[in-house]
Amino acid sequence: MKLDNVIAERKTKTIYRDGDCCIKVFNSTYSKADILNEALNNARVEDVGLYVPKILEVTTIDGKWAIVSEYIEGTTLSHLMRDNPEKKDEYLDLLVETQMQIHSKHSPLLSRLKDKMNRKILSADLDPVTRYELLIRLEGLPTHDKLCHGDFCPSNVLLTPDGKPFIIDWAHATQGNASADVARTYLTFHLSGDAATAEKYLNLFCEKSGTDKRYVQKWMPIVAASQSVKGNLEERDFLLRWTNVADYE
Repeated sequence: MKLDNVIAERKTKTIYRDGDCCIKVFNSTYSKADILNEALNNARVEDVGLYVPKILEVTTIDGKWAIVSEYIEGTTLSHLMRDNPEKKDEYLDLLVETQMQIHSKHSPLLSRLKDKMNRKILSADLDPVTRYELLIRLEGLPTHDKLCHGDFCPSNVLLTPDGKPFIIDWAHATQGNASADVARTYLTFHLSGDAATAEKYLNLFCEKSGTDKRYVQKWMPIVAASQSVKGNLEERDFLLRWTNVADYE
């Protein structure tokens, strides 16, 4: 495999293209278990009826773990929104439609969303009272088994030249309540500094799906707390400000 064509760089990984292959090389600090879990999640959702690049190989390159998958020719919705601001609403509509397609699917071998969030809240930097309130709220919310991406945002949707929305980066996929997935996307827009699009996204999703916005809002402190476990200090501080359960009663 040739690693001379970098197509994306992140803090913990570099992504290359070699012909029809996409090679995601993780840095040496990345957990092997997390890498194998990402590949397994991707494999499990490949056959549910969505556009998902197929995993071809999990290997090591120069002592670093790597996931090799199909290379999909396309442009992310984040780039399309940035480069075509006059069409941003159109791309936002496609984002919501694609997310609703995800939620219409089931993958029963995936981890359960509630179990994952429970573990993360227990690890979050929270005072005991807030942690207890969040865990009680989580336990009381309905348990569903819908496919949830876990990090659904415009940068994780590739639009091909023929209009197919390929969904990438399934590292955080679970089965659970779709409104938790929506809350995660909403907070992602806020984290990027785009509060206006966050509100427009949430209103659009709730309108199209027939979901009560207050139902999604009940998940926001829970999702914020679970997401605060990772990321830099600035992101953690921002997310922890969303963890007040009383604000969403």
